[in-house]
Amino acid sequence: MRIFLISDNTHTLAGMRLAGVEGVVVHEREEIMHELKRIREEKGLGILIITELLAEKIATEINEMKLSKNPPIIVEIPDRHGSRRSSDFLTRYIRESIGLKI
Repeated sequence: MRIFLISDNTHTLAGMRLAGVEGVVVHEREEIMHELKRIREEKGLGILIITELLAEKIATEINEMKLSKNPPIIVEIPDRHGSRRSSDFLTRYIRESIGLKI
């Protein structure tokens, strides 16, 4: 099983390459969609890592891929500038998902 990164900056890609993860740097929506199409057709890819900024640009497509039962698993990560999510993201997510206040 392979891991692939779609990033919006070279620093994130360089760090992931140190861990053995291949990837690309893209900025425009068309470039992201091209890479996403290529990834869907590729066999043997188990995990797709994408930076939060890029995931926001193609949110509908990312959600469709997450809801499908086909690989790859999609993981959104912050880039070198930090997370774009609020500080209470995880507790709010749990509360909305199962109705449990932590």
